[in-house]
Amino acid sequence: MRIGELAQRAGTTTRALRYYESRGLLPARRGGNGYRAYDEEDLRLLRQIRMLQDFGFELEETRPFVECLQAGHPAGDSCPASLEVYRAKLGELDAMVARLSEVRDQVAAQLAQAEAARDALAAVDEEPRCELARPKGSD
Repeated sequence: MRIGELAQRAGTTTRALRYYESRGLLPARRGGNGYRAYDEEDLRLLRQIRMLQDFGFELEETRPFVECLQAGHPAGDSCPASLEVYRAKLGELDAMVARLSEVRDQVAAQLAQAEAARDALAAVDEEPRCELARPKGSD
């Protein structure tokens, strides 16, 4: 298949495919006419790359998965290097979740403080005000 068909079937652009090729993630084969030629295995590689990128993996982090597939393994995540990338990504995600949890707690505390201050001001505004006594004869 040609580059346009592969891009369409993989849900990406021809520009992205050329970039993957330049990064060594997608093999560059040429037909007799000089056009790039791809097969179902290339589509499989691209789907693996796209899935990982949807999960938040950087392009370079997909390399062990692609290499695993290119080595003939049934799945891109069946090699030790791929599993290590998964572990590292989980560590990053756990750290992000912890940080987001801290930030959420801080925002919730700030909101509670702001609401308490607003309520305190509203209570003061609702109290009856006493007017200063006017001096006699100032009518």
